[in-house]
Amino acid sequence: MVEAVSHRAQVPVGFASGTVGDVMSHGVISCPPETPLRMVARLMATFGIHAVFVFEHMDEDDEARQLWGLASDLDLVAATRLDIDSVTAGDTAVTPLVTVAADEPLSAAGDLMAQYGVAHLAVTDPHTRRPVGVVSTLDIARALAAERSDHEISS
Repeated sequence: MVEAVSHRAQVPVGFASGTVGDVMSHGVISCPPETPLRMVARLMATFGIHAVFVFEHMDEDDEARQLWGLASDLDLVAATRLDIDSVTAGDTAVTPLVTVAADEPLSAAGDLMAQYGVAHLAVTDPHTRRPVGVVSTLDIARALAAERSDHEISS
């Protein structure tokens, strides 16, 4: 499944005052667990992204999908020593998926990334709990860079 992906706002948001929703990339690029990694690589290259959601259908008769994991560029690179045409997104995806609500402060996202050792979090709508985008360590770095340090303020 591919939804439109848009990146964060042009106006920089500081780490201390920003929320996950302020800096995240909006939209969901996903694939089922049985997708070969070469196809995951094509999705990443086509959309200029670093992670793809992995969904699975709960029931063959049900259109509802369950968020299951996230296959990142690092997972893809780690699998290059294998046959990436026979390894799937489900084989390499980080599970369980670590999520954060869009209205959470950036510090909460940073804490989760550090706690779980991941560079990407699935961002969920705080009301529906459905995935709406991704926040990465680079998004947090941009927010940190946007803030003025005590040293800059006193100069």
